[in-house]
Amino acid sequence: MNYDDLSELYDHQYDLYRDDLHFYAGLAEGVSGPILEVGAGTGRVTTYLARRGAQMVGLEPSAKMLEKARLRSKGLSIEWVQGEAETFCSEQRYPLIIAPFNALMHLYTPAEQLAALSNLRAHLAPGGLLAFDLSVPNYGATGTLRHEGETLQHGGSRTDIFLVQRLDTARQHVTTEYYVDTTQPDHRLERRHFTLTQRYYTRYEVEWLLRCAGFAAPKVQGSFQGGPYTAQSEVMVFRATPQAGA
Repeated sequence: MNYDDLSELYDHQYDLYRDDLHFYAGLAEGVSGPILEVGAGTGRVTTYLARRGAQMVGLEPSAKMLEKARLRSKGLSIEWVQGEAETFCSEQRYPLIIAPFNALMHLYTPAEQLAALSNLRAHLAPGGLLAFDLSVPNYGATGTLRHEGETLQHGGSRTDIFLVQRLDTARQHVTTEYYVDTTQPDHRLERRHFTLTQRYYTRYEVEWLLRCAGFAAPKVQGSFQGGPYTAQSEVMVFRATPQAGA
């Protein structure tokens, strides 16, 4: 999935998203050495952790997302790397690797998923930790145009974000089409259209993938505040360490 076209919309939509920050900040506290963030996007989590003293490396495949990340992180010492989780290669071994905000939902096949997880496990320092979160696949009405309260005001213009979601249950894909309508001060209406496809997961599928990639049984919680994963959970949060000898 190429996020270049989506970079501006993504940055506007999630600039103020804070739900996950305290969780990843808690993991980063006291970590000695660089922390690798996979799917760093426009640097929302990366820069937050760097401002709290963490030594950060941000891995992101999209050049446009990295442009925005570099602008966001001016004055901070962050290493930005353009690349994929499956093929990233470094001699550095990281005590903590994080993949926040559905980063692993851009791995569409079991081969891609296992390649990425195995590669991340190989880049962990001894005793290192992999942590990530994934949305629970509880989607709203599919095939229906929805406005979910996303309205942006900028320079006298108003932008409303509408979406339509479609599920491919055979492949566990959810495709979201965004219709971004901007009303200019002179009442002109401009519409932009973007498409995003993600691969959703079930809890036990992720646990099995981690085992196959060389991780021990992961810890799973149903929110960033902790607590068990239940039918009411909106997010799955995983922490995993390599199997002994892996």
